[in-house]
Amino acid sequence: MIRLDRDTLGIPATGVEVLRQLVHERTGIFVDENRADVLAERLAPLVLRRGFRSFLDLYYLLKYDEGAAQAAWREVFDALAVPETYFWREIDQIKAVVCRVIPELVGRARGATVRIWSVPCASGEEPLTIAMALEESGWFDRAAIEIHASDASPAAIDRARAARYRPRAMRALPPHLAEKYFSAVDGVFVPAPALQRRVASWTTVNLLARDEVEPLAASPVVFCRNAFIYFSPESVRRVVDTFAAAMPAPGYLCVGASESLLNVTTKFTLEELDGAFVYVKRGHDA
Repeated sequence: MIRLDRDTLGIPATGVEVLRQLVHERTGIFVDENRADVLAERLAPLVLRRGFRSFLDLYYLLKYDEGAAQAAWREVFDALAVPETYFWREIDQIKAVVCRVIPELVGRARGATVRIWSVPCASGEEPLTIAMALEESGWFDRAAIEIHASDASPAAIDRARAARYRPRAMRALPPHLAEKYFSAVDGVFVPAPALQRRVASWTTVNLLARDEVEPLAASPVVFCRNAFIYFSPESVRRVVDTFAAAMPAPGYLCVGASESLLNVTTKFTLEELDGAFVYVKRGHDA
C-alpha cells in the first residue's frame, strides 16, 4: 500500500497505486513504489486541469472512458516525458552506423530506399544529428535514405516540428557544424530548412502499442536510445520482441550506452563496430 508523506498539490493520494500500475501496463514506464510521489507530482496538474478530486478519478478515466481516454493518455505521455537531450549525443554509435552499416545496407538495397527510425526522438536532436552525420559523409547524394522520428509525447513532437533549440542543446555539437547547419535567431538556434527536410516524418508512437510500432520498426536501422532505462524488464522484452519480429535481417538496433539487452533477448547479438556497440539481428543471408 502506497502512503505518500503528504498530499500532492492538495490532491488526496487515493488511486496513486492503481494509476502507477496502469501507467506501467500501457506505457512501459516503471515507477518504483518508493518513488510514487514522483509520479503523483508529474500527474497532479493533469488531475487539477480536469477538475478531478483524486488520482483515482484519473485512473477511472484512463481505464474505462474510451471516449476521453485517448486524449488523456496524450497528456500523460507529455507529463512523463524526459526532455533532456542534445545534439551529437553518443555520436560514436551514430558514426559507426554511418560508416559501417549504411554502406552495407545501401549495397543490399540496390537502389531501394534505406530507412532509419529514431524513437524516442524527444524534441528532434537525435534524428537531426543522424541527418548531419549522413550529410557530412555524403550519403544523401549517393543513395535514397529516409529518416523517420517518433516520440510518445505529442508536445515533444510539436517542439521537434517547431525546431527551435536553446544553447544547451548545442553544447556537444562541433562549432563548425553549428555554423553550417543552424542560424541563431533571437537567442535560439534554428536548423536549416534543408536539414529539417531530411527527417521524412514526425509521429507519435507508444512503444508498447505493437500496431503503432511495427510499420516503422520494419526499418533496417532503429535508434531506440535512453528509453529502456525508464522501462521494466518485461516492458523492454515486449518492445524488443516487436522490433525483432518487424525488422529485416540484417537489422541494427541501437540502444543507449547505459542500456543492455543481454539478459533480455537472444534475437539480437551484440556486435562492436568501430568501437561502438550495436545489437544486430542476423538472418541466414547475412
